[in-house]
Amino acid sequence: MDFTQASRVYDLEQPRYFGAPVFPSHAPGFVYSLHRRHEAGTGEARTSASGTVYMAEHSGTHIDALCHQAEEMQLYGGQEINPRVQTSVGFTELGVETIPPLIARGVLLDVAAHRGVERIVAGSPITRRDLEATAQAEEIAIGEGDIVMVRTGNDVMWHDPVEYLRAGGVSVDASSWLASLGVRGVGADNMAWDEVGVVDPELKVSLPGHLILLVRHGIYIIENLNLEEMARDRCYESTLVVLPLKMRGATGSPVRPIALTRE
Repeated sequence: MDFTQASRVYDLEQPRYFGAPVFPSHAPGFVYSLHRRHEAGTGEARTSASGTVYMAEHSGTHIDALCHQAEEMQLYGGQEINPRVQTSVGFTELGVETIPPLIARGVLLDVAAHRGVERIVAGSPITRRDLEATAQAEEIAIGEGDIVMVRTGNDVMWHDPVEYLRAGGVSVDASSWLASLGVRGVGADNMAWDEVGVVDPELKVSLPGHLILLVRHGIYIIENLNLEEMARDRCYESTLVVLPLKMRGATGSPVRPIALTRE
């Protein structure tokens, strides 16, 4: 796609501010402090202001690196976790700086619309059948290397941290199915792709999709997407651009994904 010919650019990032929704273990999430201010009497016409940012890697719209999750103390590819790999200043393997710029076909599966609901809440997992039926209704096929974005409709609750965490999530069979298709990445308009607080009875882990996608298949996860405008316009296919920061050894990175379309 010639990016200069894009007819529409969708900004898929949620705004960042103190008090925005955050996974409990990553609180407070985002803090900004203005430490240098515009003040009169400096002796010249030009004044300057600047601040400092304190934030968790996994706050706001972000991408998970492959070192973010492990199974039986092993990362993706069977990489053993040991003091050489996991250090006090970050990971020496599979850190977020190893994620290349992601430019891929983006597929939006608007499951909330297909179910006929405004948003999918906790206790109503998104299954493989939901994804297949939504793709069929949208007349779109998922291909190898795609990044699949699942809309639950919960991005409209970003202003309400408590309610936002009550979003539904993607089930084990749906995550496994997407992995079998060879997708490059997945994302959703909820906190954790999976449903927060649910332990899978077979795998006996919480956030089972993280284990399946990140650890077993090396598939990136993007969380807290804002998919409302794309859903409103029924834009189910795009060129998706996701650029993680090169924070050496980090387990994740804030991102500002954009989706480009051309009529």
